[in-house]
Amino acid sequence: MRRRSLLLGAVLVLTLAAGCSQETGDVGQTDGFVAGDGSSVILPVDQRQPAPVLTGTDLNGDAVDTATWQGSPGVINVWASWCAPCRAEAPELVAVAKQNPDVNFLGLDTRDSEAPARAFVEKFGIPYPNLPDPDGQLVLKFSGSLPPQAIPSTLLIDSQGRVAGRFLGAVGAGELDEALQQLSDEDEAAP
Repeated sequence: MRRRSLLLGAVLVLTLAAGCSQETGDVGQTDGFVAGDGSSVILPVDQRQPAPVLTGTDLNGDAVDTATWQGSPGVINVWASWCAPCRAEAPELVAVAKQNPDVNFLGLDTRDSEAPARAFVEKFGIPYPNLPDPDGQLVLKFSGSLPPQAIPSTLLIDSQGRVAGRFLGAVGAGELDEALQQLSDEDEAAP
């Protein structure tokens, strides 16, 4: 009897696990996505590579081109409306963006549908442009810098247009401010 109970319990657990891992392939689903591990890194200047240029139409219908960022630092945040850590970090990013008008900010809304993405931007009062990336192709442009499945993730772009650092997972305002200050100090020290 005990053996039969254990066997039935194991079958139930396996059935539930299979149901939870089922892939639907729908946009906006979290299939294959993992939260970032919370790690961060600022790259030494001599190890930085040029950031890919991103162009497109943001959620407000405005043109975006990161090639225009030359001479100013930038922050690119990868998010999705269905991502709980993204919702937690959104107010932090908004605060830093408002306190640093000389820094370019861009959101990459990945694996999401337009209506929930717009609602997310409106709910958190996000003041910077957000490019829709429904199939994850824009995130893949950063494959050498970001694991494409880690959401949220944030990239720092230095004033020379190079990837200067990254945060895997939700980033806090203090952490981001400190990293942006480091980029500013580099610019001031440059000949």
